[in-house]
Amino acid sequence: MGKQEKCYMEIGLGLPGSQQSQMFGKPCFKVNGKAFICLYNNCMVFKLSSGDNKSALSLEGAVFFDPSGKGRPMKEWVQLPFEYSKKWTQFATAAMKYVSTTS
Repeated sequence: MGKQEKCYMEIGLGLPGSQQSQMFGKPCFKVNGKAFICLYNNCMVFKLSSGDNKSALSLEGAVFFDPSGKGRPMKEWVQLPFEYSKKWTQFATAAMKYVSTTS
């Protein structure tokens, strides 16, 4: 297990109520059946509200998540490189809260 995956797993397993699952064939964590974080290309990906989204995207190297690679990013999802792993828990918590309050 690489350092990115280890960090991702520690964060996901440490969030009360989160459950391991898959999204686009990649590992993810869900709350109430809804994905809120996943691991993709050694980056952590978060489903965030617009305010948290802007905060994450202000970090160099952060991009909207485009799992197809065809220029069709998922606007609520931000992919954040491992160099920001110290912020991953903060954004994972925000993502879990956001997903928990949306229908």
